[in-house]
Amino acid sequence: MPLVTTGELVTRAAEARSAVAAFNIITLEHIEAVIAGAESTDSPVVLQVSENAVKFRHGRLLPLARAAVAAAERASVPVALHLDHVQDDDLLRQAPGAGFSSVMYDAARLPYADNLAATRAAADWAHAQGLWIEAELGEVGGKNGEPPLDAHAPGARTDPAQARTFVTHSGVDALAVAIGSSHAMTTRTATLDHDLLKRLTATLDVPLVLHGSSGVPDDELIAAVAGGITKVNVGTALNLAMTGAIRAYLAEHPEAVDPRKYLSVGRAAMTGAVARIIGVLSARGPSV
Repeated sequence: MPLVTTGELVTRAAEARSAVAAFNIITLEHIEAVIAGAESTDSPVVLQVSENAVKFRHGRLLPLARAAVAAAERASVPVALHLDHVQDDDLLRQAPGAGFSSVMYDAARLPYADNLAATRAAADWAHAQGLWIEAELGEVGGKNGEPPLDAHAPGARTDPAQARTFVTHSGVDALAVAIGSSHAMTTRTATLDHDLLKRLTATLDVPLVLHGSSGVPDDELIAAVAGGITKVNVGTALNLAMTGAIRAYLAEHPEAVDPRKYLSVGRAAMTGAVARIIGVLSARGPSV
């Protein structure tokens, strides 16, 4: 079916008090696995391409984006394409022509005033192009090879009053909030601040996004969705599934040289991980 927009999927999720899963893709196997996992659960899904993934692909956005668009158009479930953690304005400007309906503009590394100014400029440009735009306030951490952030460090969490001002003056359509998760976690040990999430949900009138969700246990994810998170970003969980399956296959078949043999195993493992995570997000937990 034709590509849908991220904004449409997030709006539907918010109305249903649920969350849409957004998976970061790096290879064609990631794309195929995410769509297959979504189809197996008859659920919409967002394919995300990060700036780091573009750097890995020699700085070229179009090859991976066009593969994602081609696969999405043949999917039996709604699929949207999102450009994630963009810091480079030149990359931001490539989004509309590459099939993306949304971007996450990441100026969270900057001091607050600079983050606000840069995000406002990005939002103005994005909206003029018909793009839905997400930003981040607080420090989720764990990006660009840095170690996962101490989520309890002073200033790491998103402040509700500051977030309200930021959203009002930046004009963003959604906000990624720091409530205790961190990017690139390989263990599922994060503990979310559900009281803070409750205050953020009550304060803000835009959808809230959880980054670093691979490190969040199932019960915490269920509670986060019940508490107001409407978009859940997942990346490392897929890489763990793929790498683990390939390692096991090669250990059992040390003579293997055909990449189709082990990549198919890795793709199947990611498909299972996608279906499982979507199932968790569909679970109904008590409101917090």
